[in-house]
Amino acid sequence: MALRRKSREFAYQMLYQWEMRHESPAEIEAGFWRGVKAAPITREFANQLLEASVARAAQIDALLEKHATDWKLERMAAMDRAILRLAVGEFRATGTPPKVVINEALELAKKYSSEESASFINGVLDAILKEQTAAIADAKSDKALPKN
Repeated sequence: MALRRKSREFAYQMLYQWEMRHESPAEIEAGFWRGVKAAPITREFANQLLEASVARAAQIDALLEKHATDWKLERMAAMDRAILRLAVGEFRATGTPPKVVINEALELAKKYSSEESASFINGVLDAILKEQTAAIADAKSDKALPKN
């Protein structure tokens, strides 16, 4: 398994623990890595993803609420919430191409949740990506306009 994919899987597992326990990322990481062997680079990327997702949890949750039509955050399966938070956290914190992030999120959903969840996650992440792409395009066009 590719190191980044394994890092995402570890980050997903830690993010799920964070959701259930509400401990700090440092506490989650310390407990998690006691029982798991991984290369330092794998640990580093997993920790980066966890920390980014937790640090931006309120912003991420607001995006999820906005784009998960007809779904309240608390009604989503905890596994799906963790996958969505992880993916949006990765969108925001890394230079990973968005399509790669979405594909990896779908793989996690298929492994840890269900095919239906994969479709739901794909729809939500696609909507968030479209909004972000439009916002970037608008910002670029605003800069290109002559100032009076």
